[in-house]
Amino acid sequence: MTRLSRAICTMLVSATALAAALPASAQSVPNAPTGPVETQYYANGSYATTTTRSAAACDSKGNQCDVFYPSNIASLNARLPLVVWANGTGSTPDNYTNWLKHLASWGFVVVATRDQQTGYGNTVLDSLAYMRAEEANPSSPFYHRIDFAHVGAAGHSQGASGAANAMFHSSGVITTTVTFELPNQNWCNPADNCLLTPTLTGGSGSIFYVSGTADSLIAPDTQSGGTQLNSQTAYYNATPGTMLKAKGLLKGANHNDITGTPGCGVLGFLKACANGVYGYMGFPTAWLAWQLKGDAVAGAAFKSGTGEFFTANAWTGRVSNIP
Repeated sequence: MTRLSRAICTMLVSATALAAALPASAQSVPNAPTGPVETQYYANGSYATTTTRSAAACDSKGNQCDVFYPSNIASLNARLPLVVWANGTGSTPDNYTNWLKHLASWGFVVVATRDQQTGYGNTVLDSLAYMRAEEANPSSPFYHRIDFAHVGAAGHSQGASGAANAMFHSSGVITTTVTFELPNQNWCNPADNCLLTPTLTGGSGSIFYVSGTADSLIAPDTQSGGTQLNSQTAYYNATPGTMLKAKGLLKGANHNDITGTPGCGVLGFLKACANGVYGYMGFPTAWLAWQLKGDAVAGAAFKSGTGEFFTANAWTGRVSNIP
């Protein structure tokens, strides 16, 4: 996504900083949950969270990693599922702190390289390798606390490609992915900085495609021309039927709403997001709780046509193959 304007990235950071400074009373709560599963996972989980940064580089480009996790991880008598996160173009985990902490509050360990060009997925896999080393290190807080049988990936924009590419190139270690605003292939220069058709159609695992109705430029729901995967619907349709898959759009959300803190502030036409992170907390977290923690009730919410996901007020463009 090297063609994405640096100005957009600058606006994103500025808007996020200003929104964080606004009082909660000045921020609205759009895309609010309406059903029990979405409401449950919309709220923060029961764990207080801690964030740490690797002392040295954790990936092959020399970037450090940020790790979000339950503060009492050392006292837990359990191994926790791992989610590897991939940033959008020009972004770092700092732009997604609200959502990453939300995941950690639900008992996930989340590792995020600070790489700002994650589309290939290689640095995402490097962050996974870093956590393997930490899990084996007796002096690490993650010593014997990571469940590598339950690893997922998630990412935004270019990072949505990076998360999917990481899953498809992980030799089955990463078993599920949530993609936020996966860019259509028109934006891919070079081409393999995106999720390529052969990689997708030859893949395995499960995938939840999430976008917004106001993101018609970068991640449109319907095909924007050509024969490539230039829409969320095209990606969904090309995903093999042997994979569990779902797709949905948050009403009114634009390309950068996942960066909300949790709202967007009042920035007029310069604001980087429209509704804020609110709507991304419920069903994406439920998907990961189902796939990585075995929450069958959360999984039932995605049942094709009849699950809670299909009646939620904040969502449209919904489809799944979940039986």
